[in-house]
Amino acid sequence: MKKLLVSACLLGDPVRYDGDDNRDKAEHLQEWLQHWQLAGRLIPVCPETLGGLPTPRPPAESVGGDGHQVLAGSARIITYDGDDVTQAFVCGAEKTLAAALAGNAVGALLAARSPSCGTGQIYDGSFSRRLTSGDGVTVALLLQNGIRCFTPQDANALIAWMDEA
Repeated sequence: MKKLLVSACLLGDPVRYDGDDNRDKAEHLQEWLQHWQLAGRLIPVCPETLGGLPTPRPPAESVGGDGHQVLAGSARIITYDGDDVTQAFVCGAEKTLAAALAGNAVGALLAARSPSCGTGQIYDGSFSRRLTSGDGVTVALLLQNGIRCFTPQDANALIAWMDEA
């Protein structure tokens, strides 16, 4: 039975950068999430808080590349205020990977567009809400370790994948 990491904010935990949650972004998945939770198949995580960042915290974006470049050392995660929080994001990604490995998770449902959890698209580093192609730091590390990543927009693919043997 497949186990799934899930961004805690999608489950209603108020751990977003602004102290809110993202439950509304996964409302269409709540019945499935409850089912999987009852079956012991979910591992809730928040990479930013695992990395030691407080809630609330200033918004942050990748500058100079996506999560793959951050892990390679050629891009940084910078807050709106100009603080470099790269190390906290990398630490959170590493702790999220450790949670996945410890819990035998082979997939992850993560909040879209964030510098940690964005899958396929992240904000471009200009703090103008413009999107660019790329993955967040946590997604990059999970993908490098063979863990499949989904966003709430991938609901049908996620449900089908979770039901595969």
